Amino acid sequence: MQDRNDAEAARRAAIKVAHDRLDLFAVGILTLLCIFLGIGQVAMKVANAGISPVFQAGLRSLLAAGLVGLLCAVRGISLRFDRATALPMILSALFFTAEFAFLYPGLDRTTASRAVIFLYTSPFVVAAGAHFLIPGDRLTWSKTAGLLAALAGVIIVLAGRETTGVSSLAGDLLCLAGGIAWGFLTLSVRATRLAAVRPERVIFMQLLISGVLLWLMSLALGERGITDPSPLVLGAFGYTVVFVAFITFTTSLWLMTRYPASRVMAFLMITPVFGVAAGVILLGEPLTLHLVIGLIVVVIGLWLVNRPAAKSK
Repeated sequence: MQDRNDAEAARRAAIKVAHDRLDLFAVGILTLLCIFLGIGQVAMKVANAGISPVFQAGLRSLLAAGLVGLLCAVRGISLRFDRATALPMILSALFFTAEFAFLYPGLDRTTASRAVIFLYTSPFVVAAGAHFLIPGDRLTWSKTAGLLAALAGVIIVLAGRETTGVSSLAGDLLCLAGGIAWGFLTLSVRATRLAAVRPERVIFMQLLISGVLLWLMSLALGERGITDPSPLVLGAFGYTVVFVAFITFTTSLWLMTRYPASRVMAFLMITPVFGVAAGVILLGEPLTLHLVIGLIVVVIGLWLVNRPAAKSK
């Protein structure tokens, strides 16, 4: 418990934001990031048509790790492996690996618009787990209502699964498992010594370790790797490497050094709206009543869970 308190205190002391609220510049950048992330599910699904899912996830991680490593070299950020944080670093990398080991195959079996809703159940896992693992981050009535709303939204989306073959229960559950793994990944960082480690180092190690593990997993599964290197497939894959795994990760981290992290994270929770829109517009996926209602309920739950606490006068 003391280690968690020390890590959280160190993390807060290290982050001195320049603004106490989001200005027009931050809102513009965050909106762009939400669009990048929303389109990311579409890009992963498109790339799955020509690159085996788990193989693709591993290759993306390795290439993105190279980009993050290059950025750190330019900025003079050390990427040395610290033994004191070895166990939580490996644990977080395992959850990172699990997230994409579930998500990519899941996208092969369901629509991108459904996948993004299930993936963004992660904040609810964080809110529930933080109550027990992170001092001072307790469940409130607002967060509890958000958790219940999220559960209701997921049930609504599952109940409205199409019968036209574009989605399956297995695909939905795989994406939901990816969201749960993402939640545990966040907890493995926030509730351990990793909370005081530079986020660039954490992301680099997660990408590097997951890249190796996902490739080994792909070999074990007998995947064929790159089967159709068409311009569309390679372009979609390149998008996930550059715009999702590199630009979005690093830019959101930069914003959290200048603006309150809680407000940044709360804004990013509108990503499912862009994800559903991208699936419908770019892939022609069905926009059913269950999907719309479930999306609205989940987004309301995300807002309740992530909204910044009101300051006492």
